[in-house]
Amino acid sequence: MIASEAELQIITKVIDSHLHVWASPQEAAEKYPYFPGQEPSLPGHVDYLLECMEEAGVDGALIVQLINHKFDHSYVTSALKKYPSKFVGFCLVNPAEDGSGIKQLEDLVLKDGYRAVCFNPYLWPSDEKMTNEIGKALFSKAGELGVPVGFMCMKGLLLHLQEIEELCTEFPSTVVLLLLDHVAFCKPPKNDEERHSFPELLKLSRFPQVYVKFSALFRLSRNPYPYEDSSQVLAQLVQLWCTVYHVGK
Repeated sequence: MIASEAELQIITKVIDSHLHVWASPQEAAEKYPYFPGQEPSLPGHVDYLLECMEEAGVDGALIVQLINHKFDHSYVTSALKKYPSKFVGFCLVNPAEDGSGIKQLEDLVLKDGYRAVCFNPYLWPSDEKMTNEIGKALFSKAGELGVPVGFMCMKGLLLHLQEIEELCTEFPSTVVLLLLDHVAFCKPPKNDEERHSFPELLKLSRFPQVYVKFSALFRLSRNPYPYEDSSQVLAQLVQLWCTVYHVGK
């Protein structure tokens, strides 16, 4: 039976697939301090987010832990617990050399209800890679916990391609879904390096556990809103990942 328009309006929700929150200056002073040197210049507290969501007609959001609080997830966790029907959490992995991040990841997922984890390669020591002993242990733990791993390749996919391929190859049986956030920062190509980067992204479709998140188009596009040049990128992604796909804000 085909659902009526009224029924579709009831069951359909608008979800923002990737956003961040951080404490207000007052909240930071009282309970949720910023990481030193990462004080934000713009408002991003939860109450402000809720106002923006109401105005834009957005029903829910995936909150990704941001560098402003680094590995202290208490502010995001408080939002998840206060508004469980509104928000889902995406935590930030801590690649500390003592391995403490492994237990932290477990607690964030099992105790605080986070549903995914971000691997930011720039948080590893400068002489280490995500494929070091700690990185593989964290990746394996994410698989055990059944949470997707998101790679944040802000300086370009090619810098981290071998690490991603190695992790995909070494842990093929885990339940981890690899999310390449913001299309792995592959912009519509203009030079040789960029023309090489996007085909390498497409080749990752050979791994059945790899998904690409088409989000943060303002970071990818060379044009102003509505970012029309990103359509060529989306078309090629859909051609290879042509099952279910999600478009983020």
